[in-house]
Amino acid sequence: MNYNAGFRIIFYILFLFFGFSCNKNKPLFEPVSPEHSGIHFNNRIVESDSLNVLDVSNIYNGGGVGIGDFNRDGLPDIYFTGNLVPNKLYINKGNFSFNDISKEAGVEGNGEWSRGVSVVDINNDGWPDIYVSTTILKNPQKRKNLLYVNQGIDKKGIPHFKEMAAEYGLDDTSYSTSAAFFDYDNDGDLDMYLVVNEIVNSSLPNVFHKIARDGSFPSSGRLYRNDWNDSLKHPVFKDVSKQAGVGIEGYGHSVAICDINKDGWKDIYVTNDYLPNDLLLINNHDGTFTDHLSDYFKHTSSNAMGVDINDINNDGLEDVMTLDMNPEDNYRKKMMLNSDSYQTYQNSDFFGYNYQYVRNTLQLNRGPRINGEDSIGNVIFSDISFYAGVAETDWSWTPLLTDFDNDGFRDLFITNGFPKDVTDHDFVTFRNHASTLVSKSDLLKQIPEVKLHNYIYHNNGNLTLTDVSRDWGMMQPTFSNGAAYADLDNDGDLDMIINNINDDAGIFRNTSRENSKTANHFLQIYFTGDTLNRNGFGTWVELHYNHGKVQVYENTPYRGYLSSVQDMAHFGLGKVNNIDSVLIKWPGKKMQLLRNVKCDQVLHVNIRDAKMTYSYDKSPLASGTLFKEISDSANIHYQHSERDFIDFNIQKLLPHKFSEYGPAVAVGDIDGNGLDDMVVGGSSFHSAQLFLQQTDGKFIQKPLEGKDTVNKKSHDLGLLLFDADGDGDPDLFIASGGYENESNAPAYQDRLYVNDGKGNFTLDSDALPRNFTSKFCVRAADFDRDGDLDLFISGRVDPGNYPKPVSSFIYRNDSKNGKIHFTDVTSLVARDLIGAGMVCDAVWTDFNNDGWPDLILAGEWMPITILKNNKGVFQNVSRDSGIGDSLGWWNSIAAGDFDNDGDIDYIVGNLGGNSFFRGNAEFPVRVYGKDFDKNGIYDMIPSLYLPDREGNKKEFPAQGRDDLLRQINAMRKKFPDYKSFATATMSQVLTEEERKGALTLEANDFQTALLRNEGGGKFSLVALPAEAQLSEINGIVVDDFDGDGNQDIVLNGNDFGTEVSVGRYDAFNGLYLKGDGTGNFGVRSILQSGIFIPGNGKALVKLKSAGGQYLLAASQNRGKLKLFKLKKTVKVIDLGPLDVRANILYKSGKRRVQECYYGSSYLSQSGRFLLLGDSVRSVEIINSKGAIRKLNP
Repeated sequence: MNYNAGFRIIFYILFLFFGFSCNKNKPLFEPVSPEHSGIHFNNRIVESDSLNVLDVSNIYNGGGVGIGDFNRDGLPDIYFTGNLVPNKLYINKGNFSFNDISKEAGVEGNGEWSRGVSVVDINNDGWPDIYVSTTILKNPQKRKNLLYVNQGIDKKGIPHFKEMAAEYGLDDTSYSTSAAFFDYDNDGDLDMYLVVNEIVNSSLPNVFHKIARDGSFPSSGRLYRNDWNDSLKHPVFKDVSKQAGVGIEGYGHSVAICDINKDGWKDIYVTNDYLPNDLLLINNHDGTFTDHLSDYFKHTSSNAMGVDINDINNDGLEDVMTLDMNPEDNYRKKMMLNSDSYQTYQNSDFFGYNYQYVRNTLQLNRGPRINGEDSIGNVIFSDISFYAGVAETDWSWTPLLTDFDNDGFRDLFITNGFPKDVTDHDFVTFRNHASTLVSKSDLLKQIPEVKLHNYIYHNNGNLTLTDVSRDWGMMQPTFSNGAAYADLDNDGDLDMIINNINDDAGIFRNTSRENSKTANHFLQIYFTGDTLNRNGFGTWVELHYNHGKVQVYENTPYRGYLSSVQDMAHFGLGKVNNIDSVLIKWPGKKMQLLRNVKCDQVLHVNIRDAKMTYSYDKSPLASGTLFKEISDSANIHYQHSERDFIDFNIQKLLPHKFSEYGPAVAVGDIDGNGLDDMVVGGSSFHSAQLFLQQTDGKFIQKPLEGKDTVNKKSHDLGLLLFDADGDGDPDLFIASGGYENESNAPAYQDRLYVNDGKGNFTLDSDALPRNFTSKFCVRAADFDRDGDLDLFISGRVDPGNYPKPVSSFIYRNDSKNGKIHFTDVTSLVARDLIGAGMVCDAVWTDFNNDGWPDLILAGEWMPITILKNNKGVFQNVSRDSGIGDSLGWWNSIAAGDFDNDGDIDYIVGNLGGNSFFRGNAEFPVRVYGKDFDKNGIYDMIPSLYLPDREGNKKEFPAQGRDDLLRQINAMRKKFPDYKSFATATMSQVLTEEERKGALTLEANDFQTALLRNEGGGKFSLVALPAEAQLSEINGIVVDDFDGDGNQDIVLNGNDFGTEVSVGRYDAFNGLYLKGDGTGNFGVRSILQSGIFIPGNGKALVKLKSAGGQYLLAASQNRGKLKLFKLKKTVKVIDLGPLDVRANILYKSGKRRVQECYYGSSYLSQSGRFLLLGDSVRSVEIINSKGAIRKLNP
């Protein structure tokens, strides 16, 4: 008896019994045993003294899977590449039974170390061929890539192959990983890009240096052009890498081909390991490529493995998924991930690298950007991996985006595992100290394994995916690398084939069609191209169905890692059983349109039937946008500047900087010419800037403080233009803040500049109380209704003592006879502001309609705090508001009557859900503050809930051991090695005794939301759409931009000053949300809105142009000030200095209330005017004294 076979049968029986017996429904995937399938491929690797992971770092990078119908019997067959074992070809006999014909077919790999497999009909004879990329072995003759050309079948139906790489010019001897065949020069035939990964020097991959871009570095990709040879009657491929400009240094793992910018020419995406960036090689239409990675992607994965490009949200735009090696559980994170290094961030800037983070990235395609004057620019992407829930899957290799359950949205499959984790911190320490004292074999025994289950995620259709690995039957621990999907049994769903190291290959049968055929409809499309491109590679397909829904697919089989999936387009359609139209755009601009297509069938389409044509020609201008950027034409060419101060040198574990929060923007008529001007805040050593609008609509820029700011230590944060002295012109208040100076330093004293009426300002050093708190925003209102404007100033942080709460302040305006004087009356009228917390923003607002301005605060580690104005004295009513338990990193607040019910609602900006710091009421994020080691330095330790090794969520420190020891060196005794720290929960990191006297704060709500006023002092929080949750929200402007009577929202956001390992919050590009009048909002794309603010977005304000047009100005930290014009002709009504409220009546009878502010949203003060649409019948404007004026615009 074969005991191994018997054991495997028993294993599979037990697996099926215990795995499925408790579930009423079968898992989506069922494993097919080797005994049933006949597939006994095992990519077994046995280490030796000369061949091991310490000497050959890429030894465990695995092998691939190639799918093709090699005998043309209508069933997809499977080809596996092996490293130390022969490659194998299995012919599909049906019912998941296969025959191994590898030897007979002649495709076992010639003893080479095979890596990737690319299935292609190289000679367009209708028989799929096999191209194998080889690597590792030092002898170049043993690294010749292999081309197995299919010679057809014999009498037994077995295909035979002839190795012809040399004849075709494809016997490349570089250390190649994988190849993709595509038509790069649009001449109709298929060329080839080859991925190369050669470790020339073991230390070089992780050392910053100038990247070689001229092809001189051995480890750089290669491009081969297909040139027909008449005498040979087949193509011969020529290396054109140098002239094409693709020879850029890197350590390539994968390649994906797509027309990413939709210009009709194929582009190339290459994932690179180690420090070199991934490559996005944009086709220049002339046989050359230019790397535009940093233009399209704001950051990428650091150690990018596999890549797949497909549309995950059915918006018709292709998204990009790349994999890295960030573990999901706390133990693996703490044992593997490196400590923070701000120098890495600085080196990226210095050497011209794009930013990279150790995590998977799911890059959401936001469509083309809109540049100045409506010009259409390049596509822009946003990494949403944390929000989507797919950032952390450990040592991952293959990503595959396809619809496994046929519900109409593409799911995600990920392979996982590595036999020897050389990144394990304890092993690295052991190796550094003992490598000369122990044998190689003993050293290898110390390396831990990373044998993990593969991941599979269900697409929820809302930019999030759910881990369904257990429910869908993917929990077997393996060392998996290459993988491919195919409909092995032709039943309309996609099965999985996985190449494993030191385990049998995985074959998984998809049961979705078996479970339900009414909710899992599908359509599959096979392509027959012309004689130069038999399989129609590069064809674009669009499905239109069910009242405007769309799915798209770009035909290429080279997806994931080292592998070729089944060469067809597969669409899941859920309950839809009929498709309105199928549009097929072939290469060469031929097109065919199929109407009223039934589901649950296989379509065979042929280019011969394409009688229509199409064009990629498109207008260079966006004509349908709501806004147009006019910065250049308005003579605004401002680039914000500030020094790169490293807050993390003061407190090592800060989650973000405080020195990178400006610039603020304030709007008012500074020079008395009747036009809106702007002040933009400065920073240490940089003056604030005045932008004075001229009658031609252009702005003149001049510094507030002149050119000599070399001794300026104050960092400008909050700005406010208001008439402090009653002379009719706006004076300027500047709140001083930041983190650069020590706690309670004079540099944090606020400043008030008096305007002479012509835009010349003089500092009044006696006007304000002495106050050395590091502050943030400033807001004005007549809180005591005495006819002048009083001030609220928020305290933001105590430098060096984060997260200690600080006080905010109310300054009463006691100015008389032109002498400005403000008195701090906080302790008299608002005691709850003393030690209130780290307040980021505030709004004076009458939330209860009693005629007295109340105060609502947004802050970090705080609830939204509501202070009710009881005739000049404030009472904290947050606890009874219904939202007192919603603790967030609230960052911004702006008001509007979004549901048209006559009271004021609010938009509250927050961190969002696209961060490592994610929490809820059950699993909050926390921070602990105290001088734990009693060395005179205030320590802080952030924590969050992460899965432990068993998958149970527990509270762990957010950072790793090295980072913690830099802050609290005394912890070294408690955690002498990395393992002891990796298993320690927060109760072990900080004992009950150590927590005595410590400050503990938490956050349980990170969603940017509508704060709906329910009346009676009650509120509710309603999350804004997913697109508003992708980054930190800062500046907010609320108005009825499209004139439909409902208030809309424009948002500015991002934060680049985050803790380095977490990475920059950069997914935001500005956002326009269209209100429907009921408190719901619709998302508008960049191409629809014209709003594009891609940088470190901060303030956002509205102002009027000289011609009466509506403008928006957006600031960006260390970026450009952008000015947008609303294209629509509008009516505006100027407000008086004390106007506080407007009641708007529409011709339809609808009513809406709108408040009038001196400052609203993050570091922003907008112009004081009302925007009115054509549907407005009348307006009542009320001032702080209760006087009413009526207008009929």
